[in-house]
Amino acid sequence: MITAYRANGEAVKISALEPPAFLSPDIVWIDMLHPGKGEDLLVETLLGIEVPTREDLKDIEPSSRLYTDGDAVFMTASLVCKAEGNRPQLADIAFVVARNVLITVRYDEPKAFDLFIAAMHRIPGGCATGALLATRLFETIVDRTAEILEIAVARIDELSQQVFGERTVGKRRPPHYLETKLLDVATHHRLVAKTRDSLSSLSRVLTFLYTVPAIQENKETRELCRTISRDIQSLSEHSSFISGNITFLLDASLGLINVEQNAIIKIFSVAAVVFLPPTLVASLYGMNFEFMPEIHWTYGYPMAIGAMVLSAIVPFYFFRWKGWL
Repeated sequence: MITAYRANGEAVKISALEPPAFLSPDIVWIDMLHPGKGEDLLVETLLGIEVPTREDLKDIEPSSRLYTDGDAVFMTASLVCKAEGNRPQLADIAFVVARNVLITVRYDEPKAFDLFIAAMHRIPGGCATGALLATRLFETIVDRTAEILEIAVARIDELSQQVFGERTVGKRRPPHYLETKLLDVATHHRLVAKTRDSLSSLSRVLTFLYTVPAIQENKETRELCRTISRDIQSLSEHSSFISGNITFLLDASLGLINVEQNAIIKIFSVAAVVFLPPTLVASLYGMNFEFMPEIHWTYGYPMAIGAMVLSAIVPFYFFRWKGWL
């Protein structure tokens, strides 16, 4: 699907079944969402450029993601998609600035695009050039990335409350409660990791975009690029801080799991302390030797029972007094 936009944000549908003979001069943005081969050929014919394919977007070499071809500037950035779900992903989006028009090729639907399209008509003075529109779009993308980090912070804070929060007196946690929280930690780590990768990609794109002559010729786009680059740097540092918090939460959860397991082992230790001495007494008087001095005692049985009880109580309270239990 091809959607063209004028400087004021007005959308115009372009169909490969009824291709226009030429591109209207007031078009500043062509957004290609899940384009087919016919739509690629149509845009290539209208603008005289080679549209990146899905396979081209998968290249990871910087020389394949950021380059110029004549007057056209080709950039590929990785954006976070499905951040609200449990499986966030990175979507490779192509940005091409050619003949004063921005062309975007995407096979996913990052929310930043919908936000920019909805607010495009509110941009003061509109976006008269493709270069200016590209910088405004990247500004929205960075703002959306900041929002994703805020989502991650809120989720991590909630998870921290669940792990370390006060428990109701007399109420125990369900079995394997902390083990399930480890899965939540992994989900949040995935989101932050994808966001950091996206910020790294955006940083390279903005550094490359700043050197483009169309950006340098306009003071507004030049200053906007600088501002966006500073925002990306700040967000990268913030994402590193969040990643450190996730690592702490993971280590703390594992520590609490070990504490709970040690508490279970402690129960067996207490049982061993209580029952081992009586077992020794019972074993002693349970031997079947013919000549045992106590075997014919009238009060031998109650004395043996008393010895077993006493041998259980004395070590228990001694260990309690020493603080070992």
